[in-house]
Amino acid sequence: MTSNIGLIDSHAHIYYKDYADDLDEMLKRADEAGVKAILVVGTDIESSRQSVALTQKYPQLYAAVGVHPHDASRVTEKCYEILRELAQSSEKVVAIGEIGLDFYRDRSPRDEQEKVFRRFLQMADELGKPVIIHDRDAHERLLSVLREEKVRNGVLHCFSGDAAMAAEIIAMGFYISIPGTITYPNNEIQREVVRSVSIDRLLLETDCPYLSPVPFRGKRNEPAYMTYSAEQVAVLKGLTVADVARITTKNVCDLFGVRLWDQSTKIAYKIRNSLYLNITNHCSNRCTFCAKFEDFTVKGYNLLLNAEPAFEEIMDAIGTPDKEIDEIVFCGFGESLLRLDLVKQVSEVLKKSGYKIRINTDGQANLVHGRDILPELKGLIDCISVSLNAPDSVTYGRLCNTPFGAAGFNAVCGFIQQASQFIPKVVATAVTIPGVDIDACRALAESLGAEFRVREYSEVG
Repeated sequence: MTSNIGLIDSHAHIYYKDYADDLDEMLKRADEAGVKAILVVGTDIESSRQSVALTQKYPQLYAAVGVHPHDASRVTEKCYEILRELAQSSEKVVAIGEIGLDFYRDRSPRDEQEKVFRRFLQMADELGKPVIIHDRDAHERLLSVLREEKVRNGVLHCFSGDAAMAAEIIAMGFYISIPGTITYPNNEIQREVVRSVSIDRLLLETDCPYLSPVPFRGKRNEPAYMTYSAEQVAVLKGLTVADVARITTKNVCDLFGVRLWDQSTKIAYKIRNSLYLNITNHCSNRCTFCAKFEDFTVKGYNLLLNAEPAFEEIMDAIGTPDKEIDEIVFCGFGESLLRLDLVKQVSEVLKKSGYKIRINTDGQANLVHGRDILPELKGLIDCISVSLNAPDSVTYGRLCNTPFGAAGFNAVCGFIQQASQFIPKVVATAVTIPGVDIDACRALAESLGAEFRVREYSEVG
C-alpha cells in the first residue's frame, strides 16, 4: 500500500479499551497506511464525550455524538440536553450518531427505539448536522421513519440492505458506508450493492474494533485495515485504489464538512490508467443528462475551469506522465474539439513522446468549424469516442438540445461513419437514460461501422 492514499475512516470506535495499550501506535499505523482522518462515533453519553475529547488531542480525528438503539430505553431528557451541548461544543463534532433501529437484538423495545431515533433526527435537523444511522433487520421501518421525518442528509453505516434498498436510500439523498465485510467470501449481496451504486454515494469505514476484513477476520479491527476494503471496492468498480480513496474522501468531505479534499481545479487528471485533459467547459450541446448542471466533479476531481487553459498551462499540468499511463484522453466537462487547434498542438507533442491519444466528443465538430476536420486528426489521434446517445433525430434533439436541429443528429452519424478513414479506432457510445432504446443505438452504431459502448447513467468517468 502507498503511504499517501488519503482515505478517511468514516466510522470507528477507538475509545474502547481494546486500544488502551496502543492508541498512539494504532493511529500511526493508520497514517502510514494512508488513512488521513478518522470519524470517531459515540454510542452513548460516555463514549460521545470520549469521542469529542479525542478530537482535541489528535488533529486527524473528528467526532459524532449519539445513542445506539440498544440503549434507547435509557435515554432521558437530560441525555438529549447533554448530547445537544456536545454536538455544539466543537467544530470537530460533525454529525449526530450512531442512532437508528436494531430489530435483531431488540435490547430496547422497538417503540422506544423509534421514539429516540426520531428525537435525534429532529435534533440533527435543528443543528444542521448530518446523521449516522445504524440499521439492523429494520429496513422497512427505518425507511418509513426517514420519509416521515423528511431526512435527506446522512449515511447508513455498515450498510446491510440489498441493491434495491441501496438505490432507494441514495435516491432519498443518503450515502451508504461499506465496512470490512465487503472482503468476506460469502458476502455477495454487499458486493452486488457496490457494483450497482454510484461510487459518488459510497463511504468506507472500519466500525472498529468490529468487522475486521480478510485477512484479519476474527482479530481486533483498526483503521489501517480499511485499505483492504478499498482494494475490494476498487476491483468491483473497475478503478484503482487511489481513485477509490480520492472519491470516497470527497464524499466524506461533502457529507461531514471535513476539509481534506483537494478542491483545486484540474486540467490534467488521472482515472484508472488514463490521463484526462480538461481544456474547456464549453459544449456544443446542452444535454439534459449532463452531470455538470449539478456538479463539476468527476471521480473526485474538480473540473470547473476559471478560464480555458493555454497550451503552456496544459503541458505543465501534464508534466511527465507516470509509466502506468496507457492513454491520454481529451475529456473534461466540455467539448474538446471546440478548441481544435489546441487539440492538434498538444497531440502532436504527445505523439512524439509515444503516447496513445483518445478524444471523447459529441461528433458535431464539422458543423461547428464549417468544414470536415477529420483529416486534420489523422496521425494524431488513435481513438475517437463519439456520443451517439439516441437512435433517431427526434430523441437526440430532446436529450441533447443540439443548437443545430435535425442537422445535429445527422452530423453525428456522418462523423462516426467517416471517422474510420482517418482514425484507427472509432467508438460510438450511449448513456443508459431511462426510455432510450440501447439496442437500437447499438444497431445504428454498428451500421455506421463503429464499435459500441454503453455508458451507465449513474456513473460519470
